[in-house]
Amino acid sequence: MSKVTVVGAGNVGATAANVMALREIADEVVMIDIKEGVSEGKAMDMMQTANLLDMNTRIKGVTNDYEATKDSDVVVITSGIPRKPGMTREELIGVNAGIVKQVTESVLAHSPNAVIVCVSNPMDTMTYLIHKVSGLPKNRIIGMGGALDSSRFKYYLSKALNANPNEVEGFVIGGHGDTTMIPLKRFATLRGVPVSTLLPAETLDKVAADTMVGGATLTKLLGTSAWYAPGAATAEVVEAVIHDQDAIIPCSALLEGEYGESDLCIGVPCVLGKGGIKKIIELDLTAEEKELFKKSAEAVHKTNAALPC
Repeated sequence: MSKVTVVGAGNVGATAANVMALREIADEVVMIDIKEGVSEGKAMDMMQTANLLDMNTRIKGVTNDYEATKDSDVVVITSGIPRKPGMTREELIGVNAGIVKQVTESVLAHSPNAVIVCVSNPMDTMTYLIHKVSGLPKNRIIGMGGALDSSRFKYYLSKALNANPNEVEGFVIGGHGDTTMIPLKRFATLRGVPVSTLLPAETLDKVAADTMVGGATLTKLLGTSAWYAPGAATAEVVEAVIHDQDAIIPCSALLEGEYGESDLCIGVPCVLGKGGIKKIIELDLTAEEKELFKKSAEAVHKTNAALPC
């Protein structure tokens, strides 16, 4: 029996739980929230689709009852306040750090062997905070951001190419921020054909620029943070772990010398499977890409320095 806990039954958390249930990633999904009735109501609503959608996953909602999360294989932390229009992810650090710290301690008290997937913003810094407060081995803490950023990159690539999004490959490394992420245009392909041979350089530059502000674009349109793609990206990461897929997914991982960085969580390609991060893949970056990564890392280090604990 596989079990996943999602902490925070807001838009992102509930969407992640719903996608996991629809894809039957785990046998049981528990949603927990501080607001009375929210997780219970959403879980009930989702379970009322089970017969309609031939869904076998059991979904349970609870309020502040961490006992219900006991023995989870994976814990997803989405807790915290979402972005509002004009806000950066970094501006959320003060409030969300306290929430993430408390949640991490609570879930590990009941699921000490769980893999933790961090979604809360600023995501790289919250992932780093979980490392500091939990003492867990580095493989068991994963920041979701790169999976989402890469999905947005592939969306913009497919639009520019007028192609099926499922036939486009591409990924993003670096910090999960509007100015820190690095869409790697050089590695993007359409059915194995380098996109750089199919699109002019200026179009590829625009795709990269649109990707970097993809979250801010949606926040401006919606009045709050997006949730469908973040929820689905979270489910993708959880699926890779639960099903031991050895999937290569860009994630925020703790670096200990890789890419010339240490004591830092930042987006890099990772092999995900049972136990979390099995391997960090070190790409042979160009001088320009290395410089962009260095600047991204400096920005994340600066945000980490603002942690209140």
